Amino acid sequence: MCRQSATVCLVKPPSRRQRELPDVGVRLSVLPDPRDRRGRRHALASVLLTAACAVLAGARSYLAIGQWARPAPQDTLARLGFYPRGSFGVRLPASASTVRRVLVGVCPGGLADLLGQEPADSESVAVDGKSARGSRTDTELAAHFLSAVTATGRTVSQLRVDSVAELPAVAWVCSA
Repeated sequence: MCRQSATVCLVKPPSRRQRELPDVGVRLSVLPDPRDRRGRRHALASVLLTAACAVLAGARSYLAIGQWARPAPQDTLARLGFYPRGSFGVRLPASASTVRRVLVGVCPGGLADLLGQEPADSESVAVDGKSARGSRTDTELAAHFLSAVTATGRTVSQLRVDSVAELPAVAWVCSA
């Protein structure tokens, strides 16, 4: 189980060698796919990389991610890992609904572990908690995250915690 949600997470924590691979797509291939094998058209890493690129370009919703990916050039889709399909070899990006299903089902703790930096090479690690803006509702408190960052600015890990339970979670984040 994931340390941040009730989804099935990584079978085992990523090794140091896996976390230091320069290719993010290769690192993401270790993450288990939450989708059923039947009907799967796109690799998990391709969908996650598409979402990351769209968010970096300013997308703020699942629909905006789909709208960013739809007119993407073929060479961009090739770099994101989409395979050519059909007799003409055209690469088609994942739809907004596929992106939404993947992002809702993927393990957030596994993503944090795979994309985080190994803290052993750093002289110091800073830990801070922040509440996510716009996440509070009438019935729920705001989502509160605790992050560990190295002196060079690389994230070690991130964990969702209760806002009052930051200090007990520090040891958990730094050991991740």
